Amino acid sequence: MDLLTFALLLLVLLCILLGAGLWIAMSLAAVGYVAMVFVHPSPGLFLASSFWEATGSWTLAALPMFVWMGEILFRTKLSEELFNGLAPWVRRIPGGLLHVNILACGIFGSVSGSSAATCATVSKIALPELKRRGYDENVAVGSLATSGTLGILIPPSIIMVVYAVAAEVSIIRVFIAGCIPGLLVMLLFSAYIAIWAMLNPGKQPKAEPRMSFAGKMRASAKLIPCAVLIIVVIGTMFVGWATATEAAAFGVLGSLLMAAGWRTGAVLLAADLIAWAFGVIGFSEVWPIAFFALLGLAAGESVLTWQAFLDSVKGATRLSCMIMFILAGAAFLTKAMALTGIPAALAEGVVHLNLGPYGLIAILTVVYVLLGTALDGVSMIVLTTSIVIPLVQQAGFDLVWFGIFIVLLVEIAEITPPVGFNLFVMQTMTGKEQTEVAMASLPFFLMLVLTVVLCTLFPVTLVTGLPDLLLSR
Repeated sequence: MDLLTFALLLLVLLCILLGAGLWIAMSLAAVGYVAMVFVHPSPGLFLASSFWEATGSWTLAALPMFVWMGEILFRTKLSEELFNGLAPWVRRIPGGLLHVNILACGIFGSVSGSSAATCATVSKIALPELKRRGYDENVAVGSLATSGTLGILIPPSIIMVVYAVAAEVSIIRVFIAGCIPGLLVMLLFSAYIAIWAMLNPGKQPKAEPRMSFAGKMRASAKLIPCAVLIIVVIGTMFVGWATATEAAAFGVLGSLLMAAGWRTGAVLLAADLIAWAFGVIGFSEVWPIAFFALLGLAAGESVLTWQAFLDSVKGATRLSCMIMFILAGAAFLTKAMALTGIPAALAEGVVHLNLGPYGLIAILTVVYVLLGTALDGVSMIVLTTSIVIPLVQQAGFDLVWFGIFIVLLVEIAEITPPVGFNLFVMQTMTGKEQTEVAMASLPFFLMLVLTVVLCTLFPVTLVTGLPDLLLSR
């Protein structure tokens, strides 16, 4: 049997298993086992070693921590304070509170790392408020559906961790590379809303009365702890003080203390200072603990119940186990593919087509958008990494840039029917048909496409330049 026929048979087998409803991880592992049987006498040994290597990773420990941090914020009232804290600053801008959708999704996305959680949380808060104030529902729904995708682009991001592990590149480098594209997407979304508002003044509610700077600061006071947490989590990685895993642990601790409220913060601060006064700990240990205690103090009343805590642990455990199981199955399939020689042969075949780098990127864009109509982002990455990475390397593209490219395409997939996860979320929130939500999202969808084009044309300026600058110091 020639290699092409063998590859097609494996692809058909994978499609049959996925179509039959078998778990993605088990489908990947089964196809890898079949492939391995033809090239190695002991496929079981590779299966065991691949599963252990894929899940027994210190780097991957960042994943459940970031997921848990997002779950804590999602299941407490901390997320609700985002909308109320941001609203006073955008009242006089064309589009008004619609811009809060973009800002709140960007901020919440940076601490949750999940697109669906970001979309659901901000929509739950913003939609009733926007309807009450008379904002156009289509623009509100479209902006929320697409802005929710910022949860996987602005670091820390679950999808970025999955890609970095699968492609064997630095998680911190991928995180930093996502900052400028994330800000660019937010600016393009806000620019569209402002232009739409100026062209459709009749669809805007009356301008709200001006608020003094002091009044804005008072309204945004509860936003400060959450903003500080984001800066600390991302900043410690950027300046090299902490690894992604350590920063994720800091994020969980900060989230728990903010949710626990000022009483817990006060007790922790007092215990910290007493331990320092009696020489139990040194100053280097005092200030980090004091910082997190102050976060709890600043957050105000406790919003963390035992039920919310247990729900956050259960939710984080379920999602983390699912992703790790998929990564393990993908790791075995990747090893099997490498032994069969299919990825190398495919890469060589694509090179012989003389498509050129941008021709390859155009084809991959179409492939990923089509995959996005049927698969979620994690599955898209783990299913294709073993095949696509050799092609990308052969074409001379930076793997960090390609990671951001894939994340942007996954964002587009999140709002692409029929399996756009954010479309499902908004459909549930609004009771609208999926086609209505998709049409409302179309202008913002085009902004995402424009971001992909800009990042492809200016890869160093928009993507790889910042991590090279910060990490070369």
